[in-house]
Amino acid sequence: MATEVKTPKKVKIKLPLTRTEKDDEYVCVNGESFLIKRGETVEVPDYVAEVLQHKEEMLAESMEFEAQASAKVE
Repeated sequence: MATEVKTPKKVKIKLPLTRTEKDDEYVCVNGESFLIKRGETVEVPDYVAEVLQHKEEMLAESMEFEAQASAKVE
């Protein structure tokens, strides 16, 4: 009996190239590595785009937490 391998859905993403973010973005999911070039539209599996989306959400959440914590100190 052969095991069916599912091909992941591909999505196009473009990571912004900014003054502070110039380096390519490294993502590893279940041992599969990706190096995503900033400033160019690239096609990646949907789960890689999801990891990057969660990264941005957690960064925003941590920045909000830091702002609230520093406001309590002042």
